[in-house]
Amino acid sequence: MKRQIDKEIVLSVKNLIVKFFTKNKVVNAVNGINYNLYKGEILGIVGESGSGKSVNVLSITNLIRPPGKIVEGEIIYDSKNILNLSSKELRKIRGKEIANIFQDPMSSLNPVLKIGTQIIESILKHTNINKKNSIKRTLELINNVGIPSAKERYFNHPHQLSGGMRQRIMIAIGLSCDPKILIADEPTTALDVTIQAQIVDLIQDLKIQYNMSIIWITHDLGLLAGIADRIIVMYAGRIMEEANVIELYENPKHPYTKALLQSTPDLNDDSEKKLHTIEGYPPDMTQEFVGCPFFDRCLYKENICNQNNPDLRQVNTAHNIACHIDI
Repeated sequence: MKRQIDKEIVLSVKNLIVKFFTKNKVVNAVNGINYNLYKGEILGIVGESGSGKSVNVLSITNLIRPPGKIVEGEIIYDSKNILNLSSKELRKIRGKEIANIFQDPMSSLNPVLKIGTQIIESILKHTNINKKNSIKRTLELINNVGIPSAKERYFNHPHQLSGGMRQRIMIAIGLSCDPKILIADEPTTALDVTIQAQIVDLIQDLKIQYNMSIIWITHDLGLLAGIADRIIVMYAGRIMEEANVIELYENPKHPYTKALLQSTPDLNDDSEKKLHTIEGYPPDMTQEFVGCPFFDRCLYKENICNQNNPDLRQVNTAHNIACHIDI
């Protein structure tokens, strides 16, 4: 049974539009999405590659770089629009109040610096803790993320650690300043299934310990079943469906969500039947859509679907979909 989440909003994304201006084309990466993150919840955001989920969360701390540009929208945190903050004001939030864990720790960790140095750097940058106490805090963090022999690992370089340990170090850096929001962008994708399970359990435990809200980005709906309180399904830079985790799995309403769930392996099913596949290909994101972007791949489509792009509408208090058809 999922617990009831606190309905206090800690982050609000409003009409976010992000485009990438290449030499010959404009890629419409995120197309007017709206959602809230509530205190103490794990919000899962799921979708195929190219659905806009990572661009969405990079926008939260204004990390979109040229040729990308946030062309419209608001991201409200602590009563302020993050997109209007100065670089100095943003630096006070990034890493301290809103922290990121990325998919590949080797591209995020500095290969020539010791692990301890990299964690301390974050602490000294964002807090008033002195060098002596920051070392103590670093050893505590290494221990808290489940890495044994913290004093020895403190002096290791990233290449001396396994992939799972490097990801735990990234989590330690993310937690170093007690953030209110942790953004985990596919943090287990590059790990084997055993280590994935350990990282998932670790982040769930740390969420309670540090009283955080978490946004978890993934393409794996099966993974979210065990950790998320609420799920947003994205496709072509749009939100297709939003519901609490039980509602989404037991009563999916959008054809795309249904197709994703049918494509997810069931470990309890020992039959040899083939997995369902979603026919066709993701849409060309350089095109402007008049109708639903899922139209060409949808099994339930009707004429209206290709004529009007559906707005996100409420099905019940725990469920929203962007679809003309009731299925």
